Amino acid sequence: MKKTSKVLAILLAVSMIAVLFAGCAPAIDVPVTNTPSTSNDTPSTTPSTNNNTPSTTPSTGDDTQPAVTVEPLTYADGTTLRMATGYNSTKTGLSFDAEVAGEGLTLADGNTYHAGDLKPTWVEMQKRLNIVIEDKYQGNSAAKEYEYWQERLNEVDIVSGTSTKLTEAGEAGSLVNIGEYLDRMPNFKAYLDANPIIRLSITGNTSNGAIYFSPYFDGVADIERMPLMRADWAQKLLNGEGEFTAAASGTTAAPVYQPYMPTSGKVTVDVVKADGSGVETVTKDYDAAGNIVAAMNAKGAMSGVEAVNMLRNYIDTAYNGYYGTNRADLFIGQNAAWDADEMVALLRCVVANAQTLNGTDSIQGLFSREDDNTARRADMFRFAGTLFGVRGLESRKDYLYVGADNELHDARQETDAYLALERMNALVQEGLFSKSFVDSSKESSSTMLENDMGFMSYDYNQTQTLLNVTKLQNDEGELYMAVMVPVARWNDGTGEKFMRFTESWRSVKTDGWGLSKAGIGDDVNKLNAALNLIDYAYTDKGMILLTYGPDAWIKTNADGSFVTYDFNGKQMPEIADATWDELWTYGKGNYTNYARQYLGSTLSFVKLQSFEYECTTDVGKIGAGYISKAIGLGVIKHPELALAENPWYTSVPTILPNTKVENDEIATYTQFTSKGKFSTSKGDENILVNQIVSGYAEEGMANAEQSVAKASGEWGGANVLELQNDAWHRLQSYYDVIK
Repeated sequence: MKKTSKVLAILLAVSMIAVLFAGCAPAIDVPVTNTPSTSNDTPSTTPSTNNNTPSTTPSTGDDTQPAVTVEPLTYADGTTLRMATGYNSTKTGLSFDAEVAGEGLTLADGNTYHAGDLKPTWVEMQKRLNIVIEDKYQGNSAAKEYEYWQERLNEVDIVSGTSTKLTEAGEAGSLVNIGEYLDRMPNFKAYLDANPIIRLSITGNTSNGAIYFSPYFDGVADIERMPLMRADWAQKLLNGEGEFTAAASGTTAAPVYQPYMPTSGKVTVDVVKADGSGVETVTKDYDAAGNIVAAMNAKGAMSGVEAVNMLRNYIDTAYNGYYGTNRADLFIGQNAAWDADEMVALLRCVVANAQTLNGTDSIQGLFSREDDNTARRADMFRFAGTLFGVRGLESRKDYLYVGADNELHDARQETDAYLALERMNALVQEGLFSKSFVDSSKESSSTMLENDMGFMSYDYNQTQTLLNVTKLQNDEGELYMAVMVPVARWNDGTGEKFMRFTESWRSVKTDGWGLSKAGIGDDVNKLNAALNLIDYAYTDKGMILLTYGPDAWIKTNADGSFVTYDFNGKQMPEIADATWDELWTYGKGNYTNYARQYLGSTLSFVKLQSFEYECTTDVGKIGAGYISKAIGLGVIKHPELALAENPWYTSVPTILPNTKVENDEIATYTQFTSKGKFSTSKGDENILVNQIVSGYAEEGMANAEQSVAKASGEWGGANVLELQNDAWHRLQSYYDVIK
């Protein structure tokens, strides 16, 4: 499958790509996003792999500040590292397994790989660092991999594990404290210095600043989940001159959902201009148009045609003709300004006009990707937080967020969270959720798109918009794409405001790789080689290798330099045509599956989002481009990977340095553990999901206040939160010392 010129037109339209043609892009040595290690003019030095070349601290781009020489991490050429590392299965380790390699697999570099061979990324890593990698990975999840080796750590040098297990092992003396070596790891140190929340997230002991694992980032400082919508259906219903007509339509259900936005007055919000050139302000005029939900509710059940025309007239009046005849742009445009009430009105129109949209009576409104997977069903309460201005429902750590008072707060113990879920339950009562979300015995939501049934979800852009190619027919303009984050009521401690904010912001994940003390022993070669591997992962070249794979998978100019394009203001490599072909031949368009299974990249360290963007379908790039532009212009706000001036904008650390005693106490409050009432693991129960489906039918709770009392009091949430705040306060005190 090849990229077409259509891609270029789309990308240029959203101003995401500056150069995409071989030969016209500047040559680069070390392009990278989200790293302080270099400027484009002054590349950092590759870490030393021998006794002759010391590594240097990365350039800051300031010519008046010379690089500072540090003691090199020297080791003997060919030092062996035994690595029990990978990502969740035998398919996604450092080496090929039989299922992926088959009888032999020839890839873009011209080499043929067999089961047991290191994957290209790790073959190249051996060459660049002059080491030998012995793959000891057993093909487990991080938790189970560490459990397998914990009594045999003398047999491995580097091992996968969860942050909690690795930190506890480090505190028990089983793992190397790599924090002691940061001055000899200039690239890693510079990265942590530039992202304080990342530094604090991996600090296992605030007394000595111990770090017991190298972190994993599935992308960093970028949006993660986003709303996704059948844009063609919105266009079909809302765009055009005159009134909407339909040969056949259903009726809307008796209204249950009540207005969230104002019913009178005016609200101004910032939007990105339609051409992406800047920011402008639009007004929602409720005095002129009323609130669309209130108007529909007053009418009661009505025909789908009448509902559409009511929404059309509302858009024309409330926005004073701003969207013209392209009313769907309120939802799907670069200049979108939609909110929860407007979404509900559109959902009512979509479900009531199934005959017009797909020729059946079976269109579902909101749906999750997998109805038998709590992790995917949980996306609906995560979406509720974005829709209704509630922090903590999409937190990096449990359900925690940092409040404007600089204290940790827990959404499970706050009424606003339960009130947001009440609103989602109202949509269930109106039939605006998929039947399969409500009752998993119904048709699975995994078929929503291929059966032309599902309208809207909240998920990952790359993996879901590729369904335009693999599921939708795309012969009548089907368009499933990301749309702008909604306007909601948010209070950041400075008063309520109508703005766009996403809590779905990428940071440290909860897995990492630790260095075994028993395995490394007194072998300085092994120690330095392992530390050097981590540090190299934070150089620009290392980030590219560990994301894109070796140079054979990157497009090059005639002089051998990379062809690049502009991604979020930085020049990043463009993938080779062979990479695109392999992506679809082997990965069916899913770039993480392809990268992990065939290249051996994106297994740990920093996964650059530019690679994901490059591997996204034409349709997927449209919405992603709109959202990226809005983030860049400040229209969409988000948590920061630093201690923000207003603490409300501080991203909560992914891991808190609670002591073993504290963790043991937290574990006694079983409803708050990983297998408790709020689990997001497949097969587990989550009462927040249950509330969306059934309302207050859980544990005798009848309203938001009783839910908070149950979670905070009877289940011990207040005590858990106190212990978590103790750790958070220690982190802040530690940061005050090191900053």
